[in-house]
Amino acid sequence: MDLNLLWKGILTGLAVSIPLGPLGILCIQRTVNKNWKSGIFSGIGVASADTVYAFVAGFSLSIIIEFIRKYELYFKLVGLFVLVLLGIYIFRSNPTKQIQDYKRRGSSHLQDFLTTFLVTLSNPLSVFVFIAIFTSYSIVLQFSHPLEAMLTIGGIFTGGSMWWMIITGFANLFRHKFTINTLYWANRVIGLGVIITAVAFFIYLQLEGF
Repeated sequence: MDLNLLWKGILTGLAVSIPLGPLGILCIQRTVNKNWKSGIFSGIGVASADTVYAFVAGFSLSIIIEFIRKYELYFKLVGLFVLVLLGIYIFRSNPTKQIQDYKRRGSSHLQDFLTTFLVTLSNPLSVFVFIAIFTSYSIVLQFSHPLEAMLTIGGIFTGGSMWWMIITGFANLFRHKFTINTLYWANRVIGLGVIITAVAFFIYLQLEGF
C-alpha cells in the first residue's frame, strides 16, 4: 500500500478547497446562521463534487473531458447563472426567519449537502484544475490498480473535507458573537459579493471574446 498516494490526494484536496470562493462563504454563512453541522455538510457537498471531477481527471476520461471542452462556454454561463441566483438568495435571506425555522424544524443536512454539491457540479471546468495538479504531482490513476486509485481519490475527499471542517469550525467559534443585525448586513454583503463576482466574471468573458 503506497500511503504516499494518500498524502498526495490529501494535499490535492486541500489545494483545491483552500481558495474561498462564493461557496466557501456560503458554508461559513450557514455555520453562523444555523450551526456547525450545517456548515460541515455544506462543505462536504463541495468536497464530494470536487472528488467527482478528480475521478474524471485522474482517469483521463477523454470523452467527458472533450465534452466539457466543446461546451465550455455553456458551462460557464450556467455556472454564472447559478452564482447569481445563489447571491440573490443569500442577499434576500432573513437571519431572524432562518434561526426561527432552524429552532422549529431543525436543519436539513441533506439539503445543505445537495445544494453545494449541485452548485459545485454545475462548474465542470474544475476538472481542468485537477488535470493541472495531477500533472504537477505526476499522478496517473489506472483502473488496473484500483487500490492506488482509491487511495488517491479518498485522499482528495479527505483533504477537502478536512479543510471545510476547519474553516467552519473557526466560524462556529465566533458565531455567538454575531447579533441579528450583524447577520442581516452580513447576508447583504455576502450576497452582493457573490453577484458582483459572477457579473465581473461575465464581463471578463466578454472582453476575452468567450
